[in-house]
Amino acid sequence: MGIKDQFQDKAQELSERAKRPMGNPKDKASERASQPKGRPQQPQERKDEAQDRFEADYDA
Repeated sequence: MGIKDQFQDKAQELSERAKRPMGNPKDKASERASQPKGRPQQPQERKDEAQDRFEADYDA
């Protein structure tokens, strides 16, 4: 598959995507409102915090 074909495929995909209706804006707003505030934690950060709590519990 050549570069020209790749660009044509991507253009077709984007064209079809643009024609599809977007979701209900109220649904998207309520979805954003239900998400926790602040920046989402990355999996590694969560793992590090869990390890820190584990070590703190067993240091006593």
